Amino acid sequence: MANIDDWLTTAEAAHLTGYNIQYLRRLVRTKKVESRKWGREWMISRASLLAYKEENDRRGPRRKGV
Repeated sequence: MANIDDWLTTAEAAHLTGYNIQYLRRLVRTKKVESRKWGREWMISRASLLAYKEENDRRGPRRKGV
């Protein structure tokens, strides 16, 4: 069974990463991070989110049209 500490609400994920909640919801919809719906709340896997953020940070800033 998954440990509750392994999962974050979207608000907690936003605080941890600095990402906007709308952006996190898009990551959930496009399945770029592992997530589950518990009751009415979407929970995001801490490990999945941190791996995504690390990869995103490694790539550096993106520019439109490139």
